[in-house]
Amino acid sequence: MKVDVLLGLQWGDEGKGKIVDVLTPQYDIIARFQGGPNAGHTLEFEGIKHVLHTIPSGIFRKDVINIVGNGVVIDPVIFNGELEKLRPFNVDFKKVLLISKKAHLILPTHKLLDAASEQSKGKNKIGSTLKGIGPTYMDKTGRNGLRVGDILSPNFKDKYDALVEKHLGILKHYEDFTFDLSALEKPWFEGIEVMKQLDFIDSEHYVNAALKAGKKVLAEGAQGTMLDVDFGTYPFVTSSNTVTAGTCTGLGVAPSKIGNVIGIFKAYCTRVGSGPFPTELNDEVGEKIRKDGHEFGATTGRPRRTGWIDLPALKYAIMINGVTELSMMKADVLDDFDAIKVCTHYIVNGEKIDYFPFDINDVEVTPVYEEVKGWNTNLTNLTNFADAPTELKDYIKYLERNLEVPVTVVSVGPDRTQTLNTK
Repeated sequence: MKVDVLLGLQWGDEGKGKIVDVLTPQYDIIARFQGGPNAGHTLEFEGIKHVLHTIPSGIFRKDVINIVGNGVVIDPVIFNGELEKLRPFNVDFKKVLLISKKAHLILPTHKLLDAASEQSKGKNKIGSTLKGIGPTYMDKTGRNGLRVGDILSPNFKDKYDALVEKHLGILKHYEDFTFDLSALEKPWFEGIEVMKQLDFIDSEHYVNAALKAGKKVLAEGAQGTMLDVDFGTYPFVTSSNTVTAGTCTGLGVAPSKIGNVIGIFKAYCTRVGSGPFPTELNDEVGEKIRKDGHEFGATTGRPRRTGWIDLPALKYAIMINGVTELSMMKADVLDDFDAIKVCTHYIVNGEKIDYFPFDINDVEVTPVYEEVKGWNTNLTNLTNFADAPTELKDYIKYLERNLEVPVTVVSVGPDRTQTLNTK
């Protein structure tokens, strides 16, 4: 067996959580492979909306194992809060939720370092979620990090104190930054005690043994390709590899073990925080998309920037990830448009290009658009793609022709039932 991968192709918030939830009955194991509580995966069913930050999106499906992989960074406070929200729904998380011993822990001082650094940047902020993600990954690569497996060590507190001491030394350099560490530490250590109730595993051995036994595994990514630390719009990116290759390092599976790659994208584009956004709409159209799409961050609550779909960026993301099939989300948000614009090229330094260049931060990028006829129809009650308006089908054919990958799923609303198979 091979690991199938599901990930975002834009700047995050594409709707990955919903599709993971829909696909989970086809799998035995759902495994998060990178990111941390900066993710906000939204699931909606039976009239209830759920937002997950660290826990994989298969958690509400009975008897499916959910793994937090070694590539993930975990905040015990936020993790504990997620578990508390699961309790009313009779989720037996002690049975179905496993954590890699090699996953790194976000300390209270990591969040303080994040906030202090962002504050010091002034107008040059990168748009951090202030969850301590960046500093935690920095300690990981700097070989200073604290891992989940360390919780079981008899000298865990000594390791914690040593890392905190290092962080406090750095924080002294931020003269205008004040904080109360003791207030943050109490819930953190309470979260550690809750985590101890779960099974910590050698996830690389677990996943590979499951594949060998014929189990079906779906790797769940967080954020989006354009936020990848190597291939995204650097430096306005996250601190991990959000692309397919991150599955190998974030779960411990070989490249030859990667199967289907499911790329998720919206019928338009959004972005949270700072950074380039070639098709951004700062007008009433952008505001309409934001309002109709409820485009506010699931984690931060910040209004998302909105714009038309960007084919050069999508083609780039498909190439980097080796995408084999596509899921288009939030088609219903464009229900009221007579015409939909599609960015097919950029003009950069007077040259018309159809690819994503090295740097779009310090150059003026002018999008070149084509118009596609809108469907101007309410899609939310659709239950069968065969009944979809011709214009929607034509839009999908147009995208498939340009992206050279089949669109197999179209989402027409937030509920798990509002998901159409096109093939």
